[in-house]
Amino acid sequence: MAFSGRTARYLKYILIGIAAGVANGLFGSGGGTIAVPAMVFLLDAEEHKAHATALLIILPLTIVSVYFYLTNNYVDWNITWKAMVGGVVGGAIGAFLLNKCPSKILRKIFGIFMILAAIRMIF
Repeated sequence: MAFSGRTARYLKYILIGIAAGVANGLFGSGGGTIAVPAMVFLLDAEEHKAHATALLIILPLTIVSVYFYLTNNYVDWNITWKAMVGGVVGGAIGAFLLNKCPSKILRKIFGIFMILAAIRMIF
């Protein structure tokens, strides 16, 4: 069964979304680590657009995941409020830096971050 180019592209969108959603729901984050490389390598998205698009993909995934975490009482509110303040500041700084950083450098920084995170998770 052969798919047209358009159908294949829509299937890629859906599969990227499913993979990002499962990672987000299962690990509490990680949607971006799936969505960004998938958009860059599978959809030939430009690096900056992939990072920005991933954030908007992650938003509804996060809302759904948060609902399940809240209903199962897995949230530590004492940590949440404090980290949220830093997260908002860090998000603004990161978005500002995204505009300044060339795609080639951004890709390398993201790759190094992913490798360090993987090493940290293993050891």
